[in-house]
Amino acid sequence: MLRALAVDDEKPALEELLYLLRADPRILSAEGATDATGALRRIGRALEAGPAGEDAIDVVFLDIHMAGLTGLDVARLLTGFARPPHLVFVTAHEGFAVQAFDLKAVDYVLKPVRRERLAEAVRRVCESAAAARPGPEAAGPPATAEQIAVELGGVTRFVPVDDIAYAEAQGDYARLHTDTGSHLVRIPLTTLEERWAARGFVRIHRRHLVALARIDELRVDAGSTTVRIGSAELSVSRRHARELRDLLMRRARG
Repeated sequence: MLRALAVDDEKPALEELLYLLRADPRILSAEGATDATGALRRIGRALEAGPAGEDAIDVVFLDIHMAGLTGLDVARLLTGFARPPHLVFVTAHEGFAVQAFDLKAVDYVLKPVRRERLAEAVRRVCESAAAARPGPEAAGPPATAEQIAVELGGVTRFVPVDDIAYAEAQGDYARLHTDTGSHLVRIPLTTLEERWAARGFVRIHRRHLVALARIDELRVDAGSTTVRIGSAELSVSRRHARELRDLLMRRARG
């Protein structure tokens, strides 16, 4: 059960969002704020109370364009806290999905908000909250289901990073390949390499970044090295070949 805060400076939009949230059985409580300052004050009380306190908030549904501080400003401020609430952006503008991804948003919902689409956002928050919740024998930091925003037919979707087999450089863009298709994102491959290194992605070529766990075969033939990932065969540059072989050998040894 989630405790939600909805933030929108347009009162009719806020009332509609609260109505939809309160109708969802997974939402324990939903309250509203009409500006960023009020939202930050309320979130501050929640952070002081801790996750088990009466004033706790699990998720913030946040509009982007507001008078004064924007929703993006609020999100940036929250990244400075050790345990901020989950974030879902609710906006009429499609052009901020990449910033939402950078700010670790769980989802990005476009206005006008449809009941089914909001229910999907709530489901994703529930999954993210469950993944971050330490078990009785958990050790180390909690796992998070990181996602990346992609555009598909004018609709913003979030693809789990764990579903991506490899990424291919296309200028200032990167094409992400999954088992079910590919998606073009306006993020350079070098940026993805830095972000995903801890998730087991390795550079094998100036054009390719691959998930180490998704490599099915490494082949060396007449001095050239290739890897097979599903039906795709990718070249490995000489400068990366030895490091890749070492990584695969260490992985095979367990």
